[in-house]
Amino acid sequence: MLEAKNIQQFYSGSHILRDVSVSAQAGRVTVLLGRNGVGKTTLLKSLMGLVPIKSGEVRFDGQTITRATPFTRASMGIGYVPQGREIFGRLTVEENLLMGLAPKPASTPIPPALFELFPVLKQMLQRRGGDLSGGQQQQLAIARALAAGPKLLILDEPTEGIQPSIIKDIGRVIRQLADEGLNGQRMAVLLCEQYYDFAEELADDFLVLERGAVITQGQGADMGPLGIRQLVSI
Repeated sequence: MLEAKNIQQFYSGSHILRDVSVSAQAGRVTVLLGRNGVGKTTLLKSLMGLVPIKSGEVRFDGQTITRATPFTRASMGIGYVPQGREIFGRLTVEENLLMGLAPKPASTPIPPALFELFPVLKQMLQRRGGDLSGGQQQQLAIARALAAGPKLLILDEPTEGIQPSIIKDIGRVIRQLADEGLNGQRMAVLLCEQYYDFAEELADDFLVLERGAVITQGQGADMGPLGIRQLVSI
């Protein structure tokens, strides 16, 4: 579904990403791990087109999208949930969800499946996003990214600042999306996460960044035996 090869990225002369390659397959959760400041968020922004890469190639669903705009990538089927959620605080829950439908025709309704994944949102449709709790805002951010029916969902630290009960709900949703999608079509998930136990539980595949480079990768079942926790602990 997604294949990025040899990504190089610089900020103000600093070499942020060094020859990074990553892939994500439908039906699998790929977890991106690493300590703070190693380039994880930069990599996700590069994949979404929010920052241009210096060199390398990004392909999605068989097409080269290396220079495509974020809107084009969204319309092709990439959903992105940024770190910190970044919902529209002055808009209602319903209006936030409608913003997620921007790549679709104006008459496209909000998918009912979103309210099956996050029932609390249906009860709060007319409440402003800024009035929700942190956990509810995170659920709204994920639902907004799902509204257009993406084939790939990219999440940047979705458990940050979230209460344990909602973390469990989010984990359940991520697993369900990979296995079933919204409409029975399995989804590819690329998850950047600092909460190691959450990441290990969900990971089908993983890769670890250090100083902007991939230092190890493999299948999720091998994270424990390989001692990955020690590599990414702060």
